[in-house]
Amino acid sequence: MHIILVAPEFPANQRNFARALREAGAFVTGIGERPVEYLDGGLRGWLNAYEQVPSVCDEAAMVNTVRAIQSRGPWVHRIEATVEAHILPVARVRTATKIPGQSIQSALLCRDKPEMKDFLRKHGIATAASAGVSTFSEAKEFAEQVGYPLIIKPRAGAGADGTSRVNNHTELAEALAKFGGGSVALEEFIEGHEGFYDTLTVNGEVSAEFISHYYPGVLEAMRTRDVSPVIIATNRAEADSYNELKVMGRKVITAMGLDTTATHMEWFFGPKGLKFSEIGARPPGVGHWDVYSAGNDIDLYRQWAEGLVNGRLTAKPSRRYAAAKISLRPNADGVIKGYQGLDAVEQMFGRYIVGSHIPSVGSRTMPIEAGYHANAWMIVRHPDYDELRKILDAIGKMVTVHAG
Repeated sequence: MHIILVAPEFPANQRNFARALREAGAFVTGIGERPVEYLDGGLRGWLNAYEQVPSVCDEAAMVNTVRAIQSRGPWVHRIEATVEAHILPVARVRTATKIPGQSIQSALLCRDKPEMKDFLRKHGIATAASAGVSTFSEAKEFAEQVGYPLIIKPRAGAGADGTSRVNNHTELAEALAKFGGGSVALEEFIEGHEGFYDTLTVNGEVSAEFISHYYPGVLEAMRTRDVSPVIIATNRAEADSYNELKVMGRKVITAMGLDTTATHMEWFFGPKGLKFSEIGARPPGVGHWDVYSAGNDIDLYRQWAEGLVNGRLTAKPSRRYAAAKISLRPNADGVIKGYQGLDAVEQMFGRYIVGSHIPSVGSRTMPIEAGYHANAWMIVRHPDYDELRKILDAIGKMVTVHAG
C-alpha cells in the first residue's frame, strides 16, 4: 500500500507516524515544508520518497505535487494528515486527486465548532448550546437566551487556543473586539469535570479506545502559571461508569461518517450530565499517544499504521498502568535559571517516571498558553490510578522551575 504522509518532519513526534507506516509494510511518500537535507537519517530511511512544498496548507501546490506522485507510481491508496491545521486542506486535496479517506464535509465539521455542534445535536448527541456570531448584537442575543457565563473561541481553533470565559455583556464585547471582526464560536459554559475520549477506528468500528482526564480543566491549566497541570489516561476504561461515554463516542463516529482514522473527542460531565464538546479526526495533541503507549504496553503509532495498511490492529491495550503527563511550569517568563526538587522526585518516584523533557539551564521559556508540552514535563505511570494522582500531586508541589 502506498501512503502519502503529510508533514513527516514537524513537529518532532511526526517521525513516529512515518516509522510506523514503514514497519507496517507501507510504501511511504512524505510531503513536507522543509528541504530533504533537513530530515535526519532515521526519517529519511523510513520514507521511500519525499517532496517539498512551500506550505502543506497550500492546496494548489499540494494537488500538483500529489498528481505528480500519482503519475510516477506506485498507485496512491491514502493521504494522511495528523495535525489539526492540516486536516481540512488535505481533505480538499484528497477529493481533488480522488484518493479515499476523510471527506471535505467531515473535515469541515471537525474544524468548525458551531457547525459541528449543530450537526451532532441533530443526530441526538448532547452538546452545549452554541452559535456562530459575527456582531455584538448577535452575541448579546445568544447570551440573553442561554445566560452567562459563556465560552468564546475561534470557530476553527485547537485546544484552548484563543478561548476565554465571559461573565457579562462588557466582557463579551471586549472578547469579541480581540478577534477583530469575523465569525467566532459562542458556547454555553458547561460546569463539570473535563476529559477526552480517543479511538483508533477501522472501517468505522472502534478497534481501540482510551479515556483521559484533565486536572485542572483546560481553561484554568492554560491560564494559570502556579499549577502543574496533568492529563491522566485511566487504566479503568472497561469500567461500567464509562459506558455512556463510549456509546456517545461511537454515535459521533457513525454520524460523522469516519472510516479508518484516529479520533480525539473532548467531553464534560457535571450537573447537566455528559456533554460532548468537540471532535478531531486525528490523534490528540501534546504527544499524548506516548502516554497511552507507556500505560498499555503498546506502540500506538504502529497500531494506527496497521489499521491503515492492513485493516486491523495487531495488539490490544493492556490497561496495565494508569499513565499521565505532568507539565512543570517556569515561575516566570525568560530563561531557565535552575530547578528545585528534581533530585528528590527522582529518589522518591523515579521508578514510575518513564519519560521526561527537562530543558537545560539557560534555555528560553515558552509562555504557558503554548500548552502542556511547551516547557518541562514528565510521563509517569502506576498500576493504580488513585496512587498515580497522589504521585503527580506530590511532583507538582516538589518541583520548582526557576526562570526570569
